[in-house]
Amino acid sequence: MRFLVRICRCKRTYSAMAPDLLGCVAAARTIEKTRALMAEAMALHMSALRKNGEKIPKPRMRFHLDVHDFEDEELCTWIDAKTLQAV
Repeated sequence: MRFLVRICRCKRTYSAMAPDLLGCVAAARTIEKTRALMAEAMALHMSALRKNGEKIPKPRMRFHLDVHDFEDEELCTWIDAKTLQAV
């Protein structure tokens, strides 16, 4: 599943959040590591939702983004999250 992720720079690190997966966040020192950790966090988040009997939100394909809401060091990207299989 592909979700929109918002990444922002906070001093010397980056943090990420997915608007469709409330509470799913990640942080690291580089954008690349933040993206990798976010993909892992998203898979774990969806696995926990499934385990608790909750629905996995369907990713929205369109968002209304206002350029005035963004800080200087902020970007949006799509991340493919693999769903974890139950063991």
